[in-house]
Amino acid sequence: MSSFARDEYVVLKSPLTQRYPDSPPLSRHSHDSEDSESLRALEVSSEAGPSRQGAYGRSRSYSVSGFDFQHDLLPLSASVTDPGTVHGDSGEKNIGLVNGIALIVGLQIGSGIFSSPGVVVANTHSAGASLLVWLASGLLAWTGASSFAELGSAIPQNGGAQAYLAYAYGPIVSYLFAWTAIIALKPGGNAVISLIFAEYLNRIFWNTSAEVSADDIPQWAIKLTATGAVILVTILCVATRKLGTRVAVVFTTVKVTALILVTVLGVVQLARGKASASLRQPWFEKSSTSLSAYSLALYSGLWAFDGWDQANYVGGEIHHPEKNIPRAIHSSMLIVTLLFLLANLSYFVVLDKDVVGVSNTVAMDFGRTLFGHVGGTLFAVMVAVSCFGALNGSFFTSSRLVYAAGRERYLPAIFGRLHSTRKTPLNASLLQAAITICFIVIGGGFRSLINFSVVASWAFYFLTVLGLVILRVKEPTLERPYKTWILTPLTFCAVHKSCFSPSSSH
Repeated sequence: MSSFARDEYVVLKSPLTQRYPDSPPLSRHSHDSEDSESLRALEVSSEAGPSRQGAYGRSRSYSVSGFDFQHDLLPLSASVTDPGTVHGDSGEKNIGLVNGIALIVGLQIGSGIFSSPGVVVANTHSAGASLLVWLASGLLAWTGASSFAELGSAIPQNGGAQAYLAYAYGPIVSYLFAWTAIIALKPGGNAVISLIFAEYLNRIFWNTSAEVSADDIPQWAIKLTATGAVILVTILCVATRKLGTRVAVVFTTVKVTALILVTVLGVVQLARGKASASLRQPWFEKSSTSLSAYSLALYSGLWAFDGWDQANYVGGEIHHPEKNIPRAIHSSMLIVTLLFLLANLSYFVVLDKDVVGVSNTVAMDFGRTLFGHVGGTLFAVMVAVSCFGALNGSFFTSSRLVYAAGRERYLPAIFGRLHSTRKTPLNASLLQAAITICFIVIGGGFRSLINFSVVASWAFYFLTVLGLVILRVKEPTLERPYKTWILTPLTFCAVHKSCFSPSSSH
């Protein structure tokens, strides 16, 4: 899952004083010439403007078309296509329906589909139950996406969940979301991606077979490789601001190509009548009966689908957002759900479910089974390259997040300073790298970190969708160009409470 989402925001006002920080504003008219040119993407308007009591107060207008709290928000991440050209004030409508669909599909197709299948099978114990979990993951993500589509059409502002949390609950919840992103969500996600990269890379050199557990690769080698990847990405992010722009398209092409190859090759094998034993025996034989096991399997499926909310982060830049946000979300969810189901079916066509269940590098085992060592190496390199690209993009945005927080005194001011010559956020990058490496070293591997990341992020997804229900009750006259079926957010919240409650993990 790559993080090249544009204009992610958090509330700038202090949740306690409702005042702006005393730090110098990041303005296009700032006299700080050293900073203004190098990080123009991180600029925030310094004009507080008239009081926006209606933004968080009790009285709100029928429509939020005039509800502008973008001056109170802080850009946290980079452009999907150009990490170096993010702007705090996004007045241009430059994203159409097709681009919106491509944005969401590209963000959802990431490391998850090449690593999560093993976790799902390990918990469900059968091919049929595994496919049902993937379908359930897609449908649950779809209900969340449909709920976000309503919020995006009613509140067509940049910022996604942060903007909706601020509107529904006030700035404190949005502020907490930002802090969680800084200390947990972003570093945790980066750690997962780097560990998947390390798993694939080490499988090439350790040359382990598909029938052995991934634990046969020494954990110190995996963690050392993952740490090295984080250090390398940190150097790249500090050394240049243009790498993401130059290679983002290449990384995206590689990962989409790998997924299409898996799907096509699986269909070809099935047409040739060469299905594995997993598909020749009853699909649900020996399926798990443990609810906690299915919850853990669902976490991994949801990790792979993560990214369905990204069109909402650029709602202010989409042509006719009231129409195109829902269309983009529904179209992309259909495409991704079908692709993921076909990819998992292809894995079972070529590999036995027992092999899939112990593998953290299922795409490599897929290629090796079909084409020998060369095929396995080719798929491993493709997935590793796509993971490194996702890590580079995610780390770029993460370091800018920390920089912006330091600039506005949410963190010590040292993290809001730029490198004297490179004009890149060196201190912020080092802090983000340190937190990410801590997750890598202390964490119990990418499988446990996936559970942590999904539980943490979906807690805020739950609050956001619950906010939709609250707004339906409190503001029934709020203009909603797209209105999802009320059972959609209620189903999302109910499933979340049943699958993410403490009792479901025991």
